[in-house]
Amino acid sequence: MIRDIRELTDDPAAYAAELQRRWGGLLSYRYLGRNHGSMNVGPADDTVTVRHDMRDGAGGILLAVYGIASPEGGLVTDMEAVPNPVVHSCQILDPGVDVRRFEVRTEDLKRGQRMSYSRSLIVDADHPDRVLALTEGQGVSIGVPPEGLGKMVVEPIVVVDSEDLPPLWQVFGGARVDEQTWSLPELTVDVASPDAALHIGPQFVVLEAAAREIATEAAGSDAITGVSSHVMFLARGKAGPFRYVSEVVGDQNSATGTLATRTLGYDDGAGGRLITVASHLFRRGWSTPS
Repeated sequence: MIRDIRELTDDPAAYAAELQRRWGGLLSYRYLGRNHGSMNVGPADDTVTVRHDMRDGAGGILLAVYGIASPEGGLVTDMEAVPNPVVHSCQILDPGVDVRRFEVRTEDLKRGQRMSYSRSLIVDADHPDRVLALTEGQGVSIGVPPEGLGKMVVEPIVVVDSEDLPPLWQVFGGARVDEQTWSLPELTVDVASPDAALHIGPQFVVLEAAAREIATEAAGSDAITGVSSHVMFLARGKAGPFRYVSEVVGDQNSATGTLATRTLGYDDGAGGRLITVASHLFRRGWSTPS
């Protein structure tokens, strides 16, 4: 069983060692190449290099990539609290088909006693005036770590870009069950947050995969680009396997070319508990402005 780091609050040395092990082994940020200067030793770098596996069938950057790169929640880090996501949203202004790197510019909006809020502006790192996306989020503190925690050494995962890279959903353990349903396996340490719950990274990835699958079927093509996503985290995923069920809503023959989906995520290892709710919008035939 994966241990909840909050059990070690009274032992600062053990807490620090466990946080190093868990943060250093978490797949989400390391696989995408997202460095968090507030947590990691080394120079600050808020850019992410875009690879083939971070793009959709139309060449746009995946919504899940922005979600992982800008998790939001008021800039509360694991040094200050045991954070837990509540709401995350993303709106795309530019699909970024020709973007090589993007930069995340995060703004702390408010920190309350338990709740916190932030937003990010995501821009083309090589052309900073070009805005790609907006993200916003809300988080909650579910614990207070011991004082004196220091930044950690994190070994990145070096991923060589190639058209043959596996899709992100496969890397995170996702699988297609049927046209409407996708799954994640039982909770493992590399996809668990320090509080022993399913991390947002695999959730963003599989939520989008499930939504895209059913939207692609409705559109009759995989050349659809994400327009927006809205995710609510209702409960912590504690066991798994996890099941994600999507539906298409609205008039899919709309002249706007927009497709809407809704997805529900369940922890089947916890009696089918509903843990996550998401909606996604996709657009057909959206290209980068000239």
